[in-house]
Amino acid sequence: MSDLHGGAAPRGHGVSVDDLLDDAPTSRFHRKAVLVSGVGFFTDAYDLFVIGTVAALVAAQWHLSTAETSWVSGSAILGAFVGALVFGRIADLLGRKRVYAMVAAIMIVGAVASAVAPGFAVLVGARFLLGLGIGGDYPVSAVLMSEYANRADRGRLVGLVFSMQALGLVVGPLVALALLGLGVGGDATWRILLGLGAVPAAGVLYARARMPESPRFTAHVRGDAGRAAADVASFSAGALPAREVRSAPARRGRARDLVTDPRLLRLALGTAASWFLFDYAYYGNTLSLPVILSKVDTHASLVAKLVWTLAMFVVFAVPGYACAVWKMDRIGHRKLQTIGFAVLAVAFLSLAAVPELTRAVGPFLVVLGVSYFFVEFGPNTTTFVLPSELFPTELRTTGHGFAAGIGKLGAFAGVFLVPQLEGRIGLRGMLLVAGCAAVAGIATTSALPEPSGLTLAPVAIPAEKESAVAGPLVAPVDRVVRP
Repeated sequence: MSDLHGGAAPRGHGVSVDDLLDDAPTSRFHRKAVLVSGVGFFTDAYDLFVIGTVAALVAAQWHLSTAETSWVSGSAILGAFVGALVFGRIADLLGRKRVYAMVAAIMIVGAVASAVAPGFAVLVGARFLLGLGIGGDYPVSAVLMSEYANRADRGRLVGLVFSMQALGLVVGPLVALALLGLGVGGDATWRILLGLGAVPAAGVLYARARMPESPRFTAHVRGDAGRAAADVASFSAGALPAREVRSAPARRGRARDLVTDPRLLRLALGTAASWFLFDYAYYGNTLSLPVILSKVDTHASLVAKLVWTLAMFVVFAVPGYACAVWKMDRIGHRKLQTIGFAVLAVAFLSLAAVPELTRAVGPFLVVLGVSYFFVEFGPNTTTFVLPSELFPTELRTTGHGFAAGIGKLGAFAGVFLVPQLEGRIGLRGMLLVAGCAAVAGIATTSALPEPSGLTLAPVAIPAEKESAVAGPLVAPVDRVVRP
């Protein structure tokens, strides 16, 4: 049995809250937590990916330049960069629960403001506000689910939260196709598309406000092991025997420890760089997909491009999410990320090297579709999961927020650079750059440890030694072997 620092628990001193959580079975509470957090990611995906269609409609209506259109597409991502950094830090200081409901409220306001925007500047500002909420949702939803979970099912549960993004990917194009098919005007279509993003966030706001605080945060940051143990007992619905719970001193992590401690710095750089490289390649290509498809087939209509996009999401992306949830704890989270980056590199470099693959819609969509499968069955899911496991409790949302924020900075760069690169070096040159980014992602992933199946016992930072870290980053306990 592990103590708070990953070593052996002293006899007669009870068990830690981490021990209780590692042993707790997955229950109805966990399924509710997946739904409440997952609806936030449905909203995130819907709001981020519907903007490709919205930007095309707004650009035609307001006669926007390429740079202005990129701001419409990228302002929410820039907001997500800021939101992940700011709210990730706040959640380590004030608690996960407070930020959990706050970011949902911000998403509601941002979505409604976007829908009624009278002009370009207001739309960009409203989308930036929306992005603040989206960015804040990344570290809080991931870490809460990770800290609620037992060690055997942690990857699956956090992955399930993220996999709700798949529904957002599908619903966005479906709604757009329905509105265009009904003959709704362009102005009304993009406003309805943006306004609908407020609906799911509004649906979970009350539920988020009533979710309990993370027991790990309560025990290790607030120092209230009794309250934390009571919450764990409610999670397990009486499935755990009553045991004496060992108390622990309250600890506060300093953000600068991510820079001053070499091991934490390695984790911060490894998770952030992997996420940056992935988001550059993925968001840049996905949010610019209508432009890319126009280069493959110059005569394709907006409806045709929406159908192709929807088909790729349904045929390739959704099964990828499902396989990630099903297999990631068996394969290993770091290993799965490496596999995904490798397939992405092969797919993008093949499209860049073989001209025939970018001259016809069919072959192009097949190769791109395979990359979409391994995007979800790989780094799109694992870059979200890994930072929720690798940092100590007192710096977990700070670390995750840093990684997510830098990732969104990569997405922002992709949204702006992909259209510009396409104009200067062509579609194949742009895909070559994305392939090189995927190769670099393999290298950054190799810097990370494998946390799959290991306890989430925290790394404590003693107050008297600001940069000293007690114990290993991931406690050396035996892996959980599933029957």
